[in-house]
Amino acid sequence: MKAFQVRAPFEFGLAQVDAPQLAAGEVKVDVAYAGICGSDMHIIHGQNAFVRFPRVTGHEFSGVVRQVGEGVSHLSVGDRVCIDPVISCGTCYPCRINRPNVCTHLQVIGVHRDGGFSEQVCVPASNAHRLPDGMPLSHAALVEPYSIALNVLDRMQPHPGDSLLIYGAGVIGLTLVQMARALGLTDITVTDVLDARLDTARALGASRTLNGKEVDVEASMQALTGGEGVPLIVDAACIPALMPQMVRLASPAGRIGLLGFNAVPSDLVQLEMIKKELTLVGSRLNNRKFPRVIELIASGQLQVQAMISHRVTFDDMPGAIELIEKHPEQTRKVLVQLSDAHP
Repeated sequence: MKAFQVRAPFEFGLAQVDAPQLAAGEVKVDVAYAGICGSDMHIIHGQNAFVRFPRVTGHEFSGVVRQVGEGVSHLSVGDRVCIDPVISCGTCYPCRINRPNVCTHLQVIGVHRDGGFSEQVCVPASNAHRLPDGMPLSHAALVEPYSIALNVLDRMQPHPGDSLLIYGAGVIGLTLVQMARALGLTDITVTDVLDARLDTARALGASRTLNGKEVDVEASMQALTGGEGVPLIVDAACIPALMPQMVRLASPAGRIGLLGFNAVPSDLVQLEMIKKELTLVGSRLNNRKFPRVIELIASGQLQVQAMISHRVTFDDMPGAIELIEKHPEQTRKVLVQLSDAHP
């Protein structure tokens, strides 16, 4: 069976691996599409401490159920599915308080165990979500990145009329724009340093964009808000150095959402946090957001097709990795088609 395997940092490529063995409570899936994520690149670079090599990566994927394991009753052979990569134990403290995405014994498909860049993969049946009729499998492969956006916004508890500032117009920033619109937010500002990305952000629903190389983002936002500040701020650029500015820009009672896994410390002035009673929110993966995202895609509220900048065959995946490495500004979501049998 063919798979994309990272053997060690900076050592990767297509390889022949053993077919996965189905266990009770699992389904075997013929993978149709898988998206290349920035965290896949971190694994390639040896920057993910949770990975043990060799590893078949890929946590954004869709496919068709080929085989159903013992004890599985809600799925059948032939079902079209997308896969939530979050596997939790169900018994630890986070799981007991309904926070399984930060389970003490968390496993992530494509990180802690082999993932979707493979012709076949076995996953817990509870992680496979059946797709509505008419939803393309190519679109279903993007449920996972949209779930990241929904998770952080839910954690920030937006109120009607809240304005939102998004740092970064990469894939997560662009999914945040769309998800915020779907949740009813209408005043959305995106800042980045690449005009092409900002153009896309406006096309997907951003109210305004600011190029950080050309304007003073902090002064611009203070002017836009009359000095009151911004209730909702998300760091989708994942740059620790942005923390002081985000704290200054946050309105009293504002919420700041963080998504990055950077180990570099951030400066944090406690006085600013306390006097405005800010909420600093970390967000990891997704907490059972797949059903809601699937509904939003099926209802046409998310512009999934606009997120796909490149489609490549499985054999061309190493070249796609090189494209992302050398020209990230040219890519949004690079989608790998693993099978010709599934449109």
